[in-house]
Amino acid sequence: MSTTQASTFTDSALSDKVKEFLIRFKDRNGNYKYVDAIDEMMPNNSKYIIVDYNDLVLEPQIEKIFSDDPDRIFDAFSRAIKEALQTRFPDYAKMIKDEVRARLINFPLERSLRQINSETIGKITSVSGMVVRASEVKPLAKELVFVCPDDHQTKIIQIKGMEAKTPIVCDNPNCKHRSFDLKSEASKFIDFQILRLQELPEDLPPGQLPHYIDVTTKQDLVDNSRPGDRIILTGVVRIEQESVSGVQKGHGLLYRLRIEGNNIEFLSGRSSKTDRKIGREEISQDEEKMIKSFGQGSDIYQRLIDSFAPHIHGHQLIKEAILLLIVGSNQKILGDGSKIRGDINIFLVGDPGTAKSEMLKFCARIAPRGLYTSGRGSTAAGLTAAVVKDKTGIMMLEAGAVVLGDQGLVSIDEFDKMKTEDRSALHEVMEQQSVSIAKGGIVATLNARTSILAAANPMYGKYDPFKNITENVNLPIPLLTRFDLIFVVRDVPNQKKDTQIAQHIIQRNNSVGIDQSSVIEIDLLTKYLAYAKRGSPNLTKEAEDKILDYYLKMRDVESEDMITVTPRQLEGIIRLSTARARLLMKDKVEEDDAERAIFLIQHMLADAGVDVNTGKTDLGVLQGKPRSEVSKMQLFMDILRSLEGDNKNPVEEKMFVHELEKSEKFTDEEARNYIRKMLREASIYESKPGHYNRV
Repeated sequence: MSTTQASTFTDSALSDKVKEFLIRFKDRNGNYKYVDAIDEMMPNNSKYIIVDYNDLVLEPQIEKIFSDDPDRIFDAFSRAIKEALQTRFPDYAKMIKDEVRARLINFPLERSLRQINSETIGKITSVSGMVVRASEVKPLAKELVFVCPDDHQTKIIQIKGMEAKTPIVCDNPNCKHRSFDLKSEASKFIDFQILRLQELPEDLPPGQLPHYIDVTTKQDLVDNSRPGDRIILTGVVRIEQESVSGVQKGHGLLYRLRIEGNNIEFLSGRSSKTDRKIGREEISQDEEKMIKSFGQGSDIYQRLIDSFAPHIHGHQLIKEAILLLIVGSNQKILGDGSKIRGDINIFLVGDPGTAKSEMLKFCARIAPRGLYTSGRGSTAAGLTAAVVKDKTGIMMLEAGAVVLGDQGLVSIDEFDKMKTEDRSALHEVMEQQSVSIAKGGIVATLNARTSILAAANPMYGKYDPFKNITENVNLPIPLLTRFDLIFVVRDVPNQKKDTQIAQHIIQRNNSVGIDQSSVIEIDLLTKYLAYAKRGSPNLTKEAEDKILDYYLKMRDVESEDMITVTPRQLEGIIRLSTARARLLMKDKVEEDDAERAIFLIQHMLADAGVDVNTGKTDLGVLQGKPRSEVSKMQLFMDILRSLEGDNKNPVEEKMFVHELEKSEKFTDEEARNYIRKMLREASIYESKPGHYNRV
């Protein structure tokens, strides 16, 4: 049959042709693929079958119509499937007769969002993008039934487009009524939702803003993809009229494009677009075997650390900690419904040029669900959630970065450069793991079970080892205490280390490249981490004892004023040890996991938790003023108070310094400096030259 005849098929001949294809088609293994699919429709209660475009190559007549008149061929498929279903399950076929359809996968003509233009109207196309917004699900009328005052029914069948006109005359020829009411229970409706699809960041041409297009989805495509998913959408390009101000409705010449969705496939995390895998990081059985055998290796832990950002030399401890952060621990829900967070938060602070941002970017790339954002360009609404007004005037909730990264991680670079009020949005996320919003009549609490990996530079360019961490980093103290681990990355010149780093960087830019022999390739690493996240190991008795001993030992210190660890650190140790057991795919948290977690916490305390004035570990450093400072200040004020007496007499500097020296906590010079410092802080004032009083 020639192609000219193909286009002159009548509709029923076309659906017979399609039915023949569905019934006769065998796949490579000789199975009747589509017959089986139709048989499974009733048990699965599904209303569609998935048709692979590659199977249609042998049927040029059917295939050609897809490019010419997609609506017609989809109708033919619906009828053919319905007829095939009628012979098997007549009752079911009758029940879903209006909703049967075919969904198309692997459509070869893939365009980018930029290539969807006026030439593609009415054609079928497939587009890749990221879902950035989803509207609520609304009912869309398929068939409307109107009644006149005499109860005659008038039907309007709505096939395409978004508008239907109220009937003008009644279907009953003898009826003269001209007013009609909608009878909703006799009408038919289907679910309907609008998604907004935006170009993938990697497809963005330099210097351009990302394009977006609205997509309408119906029936079971509704709520199929969430904001944040990367998808390939197959559908038919349609137009709808744009309202132009000053032009009467329905008379404007301006239209806008939208796509009517037919099928959604998911793009796996970072794979190329040619490899169209369905599934959000789904792991096949072969891969599972491979991962398991791989996890049995003795050197697996070291190999995983080496595979994390191999282009950065050194920083083994930080890499290990970030791997633990990606895998995380499991969230515990207690009997009374309260939750204990399982996600680990890490903060890197350090000198410029120590590859902090590189680690953050790499981490967001390999995590099963990771987002990277930078501090200066992020607002509180962009990080948490915002209420936006839709063009229809409906208030819609738009998810921000931490909500999109739910059950994944968010890397926030330049953490110190964020505005204070924007940063305060993270307090709730980091401890309660939720985002609460009350704006514009929407009161909601969204899940944000996100690990946060943040990086910041010290206030004065380089980290000053003679100051405590709170003086080095311009961050609110409550936020600092919510990080399980804080790493100070310092750039200390050291001949041997510097040589290694320099060679590593030169090699990296060399044609030979870095030695990648022990390194696991990125795709497998992502799969391994995604698989490891599923485990939920329990603490063994030995691990519990180890953690308890450490905690009690650290709480028991020489002066009662010093704090070394708080219950927050205790929870941190438990989280880290669970994460390590998870990473090694164990079902129990053993003693060595606890040891390693304690080692990491110890490392943090030795780095960031040391009071530089006394050289002792004091968590007060992370919580404001260390003990040594507080007691000095108290003593200073007590002496001043006693010298002032009840009448608040001005105290002469010489006498004051002498008294301070007598307390043996100050030397002469220290005392004079401390007076200057207190003057600067406005805790005391000079009442007459050389005399002081308390404020």
